[in-house]
Amino acid sequence: MAETGAEASAKPALTAAEQQLFQRRQELDYWKKNAARLRGRNLLTGLAIGAFVVGMFSYTILSVKQERIVEELDEEVKINHIRGPRTSGNS
Repeated sequence: MAETGAEASAKPALTAAEQQLFQRRQELDYWKKNAARLRGRNLLTGLAIGAFVVGMFSYTILSVKQERIVEELDEEVKINHIRGPRTSGNS
């Protein structure tokens, strides 16, 4: 009886191709189990990056609009400065 137990516990050595196939099957099982979690993380990361890009774009457009308004005000100030103040002495 001891011999039958020893024979059952002694497994034949796997060849290199069998070992590689076994490892690939283990990896495939791992990816199947964790695919949903990874997909969720990827979605969250994509949304975070997208929100950052939209925010940066909006901020840039807003700041450029404000610069145009400031430039228009500067032009009006220059025109009024060139015309000079309207007083009784220079009108």
